[in-house]
Amino acid sequence: MEYSQQTLIAVTAALVIVAALMVWLSLSLAAAEGAVGRVTRASLNNLVLEAQTDGELTQFSRMKRVDRIHRVQRLIADRYVTAGACAFFRIASNVLVGVLVAIVAGLWDARVWLALVIGAVVAIVVAVVSVFVRPRETGAIKPADIMIEHSRLVAAAVRLTPFLRLGAAREGRRRAQELSDDEELEKIQQEQGRAIIDRLVESNDFDPEVSEMLRNVLTLSDTLTREIMVPRTDMICIEKDATLEAMLKLCSRSGFSRVPVIGDDVDDLIGVAYLKDAVRATAFNPAALGRAVESIVRDPMLVPESKPVDDLFHQMQRSRQHVAVVVDEYGGIAGLVTIEDAIEQIVGELEDEHDRTQREEPERIGERKWRMPARTPIADLEEIFEIDIDEDDVDTVYGLLTKLLGRVPIVGASAVTRGLKLTAVDSAGRRKKVSTIVVEPAHVEGREEDGNAGDGERQAKASEDDADGGAADTKTQAKE
Repeated sequence: MEYSQQTLIAVTAALVIVAALMVWLSLSLAAAEGAVGRVTRASLNNLVLEAQTDGELTQFSRMKRVDRIHRVQRLIADRYVTAGACAFFRIASNVLVGVLVAIVAGLWDARVWLALVIGAVVAIVVAVVSVFVRPRETGAIKPADIMIEHSRLVAAAVRLTPFLRLGAAREGRRRAQELSDDEELEKIQQEQGRAIIDRLVESNDFDPEVSEMLRNVLTLSDTLTREIMVPRTDMICIEKDATLEAMLKLCSRSGFSRVPVIGDDVDDLIGVAYLKDAVRATAFNPAALGRAVESIVRDPMLVPESKPVDDLFHQMQRSRQHVAVVVDEYGGIAGLVTIEDAIEQIVGELEDEHDRTQREEPERIGERKWRMPARTPIADLEEIFEIDIDEDDVDTVYGLLTKLLGRVPIVGASAVTRGLKLTAVDSAGRRKKVSTIVVEPAHVEGREEDGNAGDGERQAKASEDDADGGAADTKTQAKE
């Protein structure tokens, strides 16, 4: 079929314009596809509030922006379908660009093989352009803005692909999991953050100490309050009938500025007494030294032992509390935690003059042989010997030895796990609780033995001593 010169030029121009629109459509949908998986409901809710309170916007502009945000909220309600629609039309646009260019080449009497080559080359060029423009990265950096800008386009793509909803049933099984949609996104972003930090450290362009703090921040949500608290056996308390003078002496000897006040026992918690309150009450009134501590007690902040450390930290910030009492699932007192304990999970140990007298550190006493306080965290043991203990239900070396033995350890008791031998060597206190444990590689008949209980090679032995076992190493309580 012959075309006039003018008709040929007009048809060519129309096809080129359509091809250009297909390129723009491909890039826009690629950006939206990258953004749809990163937009959270919380960020969209914040944008709605900002739009409603923005005094610079007219009423019409405000309603228009809010309407777009609501449209995006409907789109991310089913991310699987929305992302699939974007991917479908993005791929279709790339294919159509090559087809349109091949048709244009055919209109100008190009051979069939040459038209196909030209179409393929143009498709490759479009792919290269999309790589350089990186629309997916744009969607990752500003996901909410990208989705709002292309909300109508994405909504149209979703309406034109109803068949994608047939595959939404498979995605529904994922939604049946315990994590909500936003929590799943947060988990994915945390994993990506850890990977980015690891790459920065490996490139030697990042301060290792700063990278360690960033890692610690990302793991705060995985750390529970019970892992950082002072256990109830190590808490220093004062009875409600004690005088303010007795409390001042206790604070002076211990170095603590916040002390739990109890009644008949630790579970009978009255509140928390503050050194500042005691000083304020007695500094200009010596007669107040005889008053009961109960007269200055404050209501305690109570937190469950299963609370993640990041939530604990933010709660203590909001309530302006520096100390909290930890309760177990039965309502009993499990321990005490301070804001310093939470901060130490990020920046490391914060030691002062009191810590140096109260805290003991693992001590090397031989070739791959260490003496450790009973309260040494398992994480320190893993770091020293470069192994993975993988015990989720115990937190300390003493707890690990107790679990291996299946009973309370006494001096001389020992057990083997992961090729390490743990031996209780010292006790302290009135009840002779185990306070020190020696850890060394286990050797049986000249070879190192892996004492993994799962392999059946765990061994445990104890002396005939009748003393009870326990733990007596103290941890930081409440300091200023």
